[in-house]
Amino acid sequence: MPKYVARVQVQLKASVFDPQGHAVEQALHSLGHHGVGQVRMGKSMEVHLEAADVSTATDLVRQMCETVLCNPVIETFNFTLTTEQDNQPAVLAQPSTTAAGGQDPK
Repeated sequence: MPKYVARVQVQLKASVFDPQGHAVEQALHSLGHHGVGQVRMGKSMEVHLEAADVSTATDLVRQMCETVLCNPVIETFNFTLTTEQDNQPAVLAQPSTTAAGGQDPK
């Protein structure tokens, strides 16, 4: 069975205040980095999995994101999927989505 690597990015929705990002932004300003605008923090995960094909792997990763890796009330996610053997892209990056599969309404 083919092996895949999913690289998942999870971020707070734009409509949700990001206290950690705000603290980093303030720290950067206090250190003289006045050109820095808004800072948003997020999570990055790498998941290794086996699946029958690319479509199945994509569906599995989406299910993982929607049920465990992302809180759909306040976060969005996107991911890329590559084959583990040669680290070649298996599918294009998935759009930022909510658990319902729709775009982040912001």
